Amino acid sequence: METREESLFVAAAPLAPQIRSDLAWGDLAQALRAGWRDFLAMPQFGLFFGGFYVVAGLAIGWFTVSGGELTWLIPAIAGFPLVAPFVAVGLYEASRRRAAGEAVGWRTVLGALKGHGDDQILSMGVIVFVAFAFWMIVAHAIFAVFMAESGMGASANGEMLTAFLTPSGIAMLAVGSAVGAAMAFAFYAMTVISLPLLVERKVDFLTAIIASLKAVWTNFAVMLGWAAIIAALLFVAMLPGFLGLLVALPVLGHATWHLYTRVIA
Repeated sequence: METREESLFVAAAPLAPQIRSDLAWGDLAQALRAGWRDFLAMPQFGLFFGGFYVVAGLAIGWFTVSGGELTWLIPAIAGFPLVAPFVAVGLYEASRRRAAGEAVGWRTVLGALKGHGDDQILSMGVIVFVAFAFWMIVAHAIFAVFMAESGMGASANGEMLTAFLTPSGIAMLAVGSAVGAAMAFAFYAMTVISLPLLVERKVDFLTAIIASLKAVWTNFAVMLGWAAIIAALLFVAMLPGFLGLLVALPVLGHATWHLYTRVIA
């Protein structure tokens, strides 16, 4: 017989979200269109978060170049998109409120990082930055190993471009790209649904991560396509001195929210 304490525990436990398995390619196009509409309707939020990302990117570039640490520049740029989902949390909240017809203001958008007062989103933020730091260490280790084979250390900044054209340099780029792509996709699978879910519902971050992994697994082809779209747009946006991120980041952030609403039943 179920006790009163057991009944209260069941009532208080968060329900696992229901994941759709019939996501279609057309959902990606509709999510992008909805994200663009949100950006045009609320440009101040998109430009704020996009601007923060641009300034951070320029700062990373300046510190690595001025400090003579060019070997850190490529992994830093390559891993930069890893922190984008956490930066976009405020955009998820803005899209959620606009769709629900609720007031959208700076206090509510910036306060989205607090989540539901349970620090679950901040816990995800710690995971995000730990993943970025781990990628930087792995990438630099790969560079050091392959460049040592070519007779140059990891600090051979002046000859770095020449080193990339050697057999060891080409092998390093191939291995680094493969490892980076695998790590980026694994991280994408963990965060693409989990962060919007934590914004909308009061669940723990482990439940949110499991839901995100399930969403990617059950809609693998379409979600892989979404990952490719994000990677391509962010890469192109970073080419003109990171300035394209002023538009690309907020549009993708809003669009991710709308894709989330299509994934969660």
